[in-house]
Amino acid sequence: MKIGFNMLLWSANIREEHFPLLAEMKKVGYDGVEFFLGDPDIAHHKKVGAELKRLGLECTTVTCPPPEANPVSPDAAARAKGLDHMKWAIDATAALGGEVLGGPFHSAYKVFTGKGPTNDERKWCADVMREAAIYAQGAKITLATEVINRFECYMLNTGAQAQQLCKMVDQPNFGYLYDTHHCNIEEKNVRAAITSGKDYIKLIHISECDRGAPGTGLVSWDENFAAIKEIGYDGWLTIEAFSPDDPDFAAAIHVWREYDPKELIYGGGYKFIKNMLKKHGF
Repeated sequence: MKIGFNMLLWSANIREEHFPLLAEMKKVGYDGVEFFLGDPDIAHHKKVGAELKRLGLECTTVTCPPPEANPVSPDAAARAKGLDHMKWAIDATAALGGEVLGGPFHSAYKVFTGKGPTNDERKWCADVMREAAIYAQGAKITLATEVINRFECYMLNTGAQAQQLCKMVDQPNFGYLYDTHHCNIEEKNVRAAITSGKDYIKLIHISECDRGAPGTGLVSWDENFAAIKEIGYDGWLTIEAFSPDDPDFAAAIHVWREYDPKELIYGGGYKFIKNMLKKHGF
């Protein structure tokens, strides 16, 4: 099992000024960090990747396409841009030295049609994801598209929907990201949500109900860790928590306040995961 921390707590664009924070994550004990791929420059990601290597940190990444590159758009040109976005994100992940690319890249974030996903949209999504997965195989990167709540997307709100997409894509390096925050909103049963996805869950986000410090809110943590143990998952457990520090990103995800002190989130969060792993016999 690897424990990671998403740097979105500070910024969607990690710069050299943030390198001391990477060193702090290493000091706490994290195996790696997670980046939102905000900077379009691949050379920049190579520079950050070099710093990760120097520190002995691994990484995962997350991305989501803009509206003009929506993989489920009825416009074939937009879907083609969606595939181009995925190829860029895969290249950026490779430049960082990452092996898993996650995030809600199945569709454009917060773009709604006023109804649920259609069969055409499911097919368009699967077609783009399949081509992206084939491209990712060349870089030995696993894709984990994220199940998020109905207030942020309409394509994938439950594990069952994600599993259907994975079957349609039918590529060994394509699966989905299970997030405890979104599960807490959308699923009826935590254990079933996890165990049903045994063959497809490729990345797990440890995220509290309010996006603050794990273990301080309403998420059913014992149920989550027991089920994670049950399916034999041995990948990344990455803390995802947010703050208002990056105004543009905070506005996009409706973060208007500090949920907990940052030291409690990353320091206490690491200890919380270690304690839960021990408690559940990992």
